[in-house]
Amino acid sequence: MSELRFTADHEWLRLDNDGLVTVGITHYAQDALGDVVYVQLPEAKSYAQGEEVAVLESVKAASNIVMPLDGEIVEVNGDLEGSPELVNESPLDKAWFFRMRLADNAVLADLLDKAGYDRLLNANADA
Repeated sequence: MSELRFTADHEWLRLDNDGLVTVGITHYAQDALGDVVYVQLPEAKSYAQGEEVAVLESVKAASNIVMPLDGEIVEVNGDLEGSPELVNESPLDKAWFFRMRLADNAVLADLLDKAGYDRLLNANADA
């Protein structure tokens, strides 16, 4: 599964060939934040779904990134610390936040696919 999955918190997840899951925020999320000026990345350790793992600060506000699923963070994207603007420039590519190991990769199927995420965005726009 190399396709992206999405959360209602506007995070994307991608199961990579090595079995790890790469996590970032969506274009919608970075656009809502405005210009990102600081990224605090998580520690490499185990977290429960919903735990705060990272912080983004922008010219508009600060925002927390939460753990999308139970798992262990095994790698962080150190490029973001020196270049937080990558979050705005390349949210679906260069600006991934961390890579994690899930206890069960099958839980990814429970997340939104692209069509489901688009419906979520349209519902939010109509509200």
